[in-house]
Amino acid sequence: MSCGDCKTEIFRQKIGRCKRCMWQLTALSAIGWPLWWWLYYDAPREVNSIALLFFCTAFTGLLALHLIVLAYRRLRGRE
Repeated sequence: MSCGDCKTEIFRQKIGRCKRCMWQLTALSAIGWPLWWWLYYDAPREVNSIALLFFCTAFTGLLALHLIVLAYRRLRGRE
């Protein structure tokens, strides 16, 4: 990543601050979930379906973590 917050070494300092990371995760989630629904909804036990489902869940989970920490920091007045 090219922003200054992502170049720090501590994970806690990165999470919830990098807008570029959040936009990337939003795009990956917005592309991944419809793609899984369109290609693999009828066959959820295939290896490809499980792999795509795993990645979509990871993207969405990390995005949710970013947004929760961002909201927490703004409510606490740390941003």
